[in-house]
Amino acid sequence: MDLKEFVAIVPDWPKEGIKFKDITPLMADGEAYKYATDQIVTYAREREVDLIVGPEARGFIIGCPVAYSLGVGFAPVRKEGKLPRETIKVDYGLEYGKDVLTIHKDAIKPGQRVLIVDDLLATGGTIEATIKLVEELGGVVAGIAFLIELTYLEGRSKLEKYDIKAILNY
Repeated sequence: MDLKEFVAIVPDWPKEGIKFKDITPLMADGEAYKYATDQIVTYAREREVDLIVGPEARGFIIGCPVAYSLGVGFAPVRKEGKLPRETIKVDYGLEYGKDVLTIHKDAIKPGQRVLIVDDLLATGGTIEATIKLVEELGGVVAGIAFLIELTYLEGRSKLEKYDIKAILNY
């Protein structure tokens, strides 16, 4: 199945010069969504993962069905102030400033093999911050999976010591 047929390219959104990759048509098509999810599930099985971790919000959309298919748990990574119990946090840089990501302090057991899942690898900043959270809790990053990788932004270069799976490349 050619999943690119289910990704809408939106020119000049959210600002001029950007060709936004909209995955909502893919998610709206049950067969395409299942096909994409199953590819990440296969990768996760190969990596023998114990837990899926996904940054908000699109990491939830991709990661939760993967966790469900594997019969493993899902741990959300959220912006500061969104998780109700004790958390750890990491500051990270964005193009336009800084942000903070958090995870529950008890979300990962030391030694657990974690697959980080998100919709898109762009510059790698969000995933780099997510890795720091996982490793601070003693988790082992067994792999990182994306629906889409924007290869021209070279985000993979920040993640060189990790195994990465991208379903689609632009």
